[in-house]
Amino acid sequence: MEDQSEELNGRASVLIVEDDAAVASGLVTGLKNVGFNVELTTDGEMGTKRALSGDFDLIILDLNLPERDGFDVLEALSGRVSTPVIVLTARTELETRLKSFSLGAVDYIPKPFWMEELVARIQSRLRLRQDEPHRVISWANVVIDLDARTVNLDQDPVELTSHEFNVLAYLVERPDRAITRKQLADHALPESGSRYGRTVDSHMCRIRNKIGDEASEHIKTVWGVGYKFLPTEPAS
Repeated sequence: MEDQSEELNGRASVLIVEDDAAVASGLVTGLKNVGFNVELTTDGEMGTKRALSGDFDLIILDLNLPERDGFDVLEALSGRVSTPVIVLTARTELETRLKSFSLGAVDYIPKPFWMEELVARIQSRLRLRQDEPHRVISWANVVIDLDARTVNLDQDPVELTSHEFNVLAYLVERPDRAITRKQLADHALPESGSRYGRTVDSHMCRIRNKIGDEASEHIKTVWGVGYKFLPTEPAS
């Protein structure tokens, strides 16, 4: 069991969003000592940006953060990335716990905490994630793995930016529905960047260019509204 844990830890990247220097230092040291790859951010704004990159297997999030509090971070991540978030906070009231879960947290650990328990909870969550089938959407010769954040065309990888992938994923998860540019901007693009309709159009143009004919056939422009994904071949 110990060997399996070490193997699991060694493959996993953990993002810590924590502004307390002493707690952050202990987390980084403790998780690195058991084999995790660890990155630390100390404010909610940068934490959100790094979390939205999709580069991490799990996120540890404090609630009382500068720039942007933990609730805002959870809201910003909702629907955009599937990375599990464990809230680690000094706040213990029931309504705070319930709000964290309602915003998408998968676990809640009050401070002070035992490092051994935190590691065990991380490992448990990663095993569950490992056992879950990847969410895959495919049409024609295009395969999108929503959890691995990969796109393949004829089994060859298509290199999309993080924002392009977010736009594409939000659209294909809602087939046969007209999705407005505002919906795509609100749910797929960061608040700190440009979120105008023309920004969505630019991302969609690049997506279509990279995927080619299969995107043009199945991702349709709904004039005056936005876009629609048609998973089956449109009628001629």
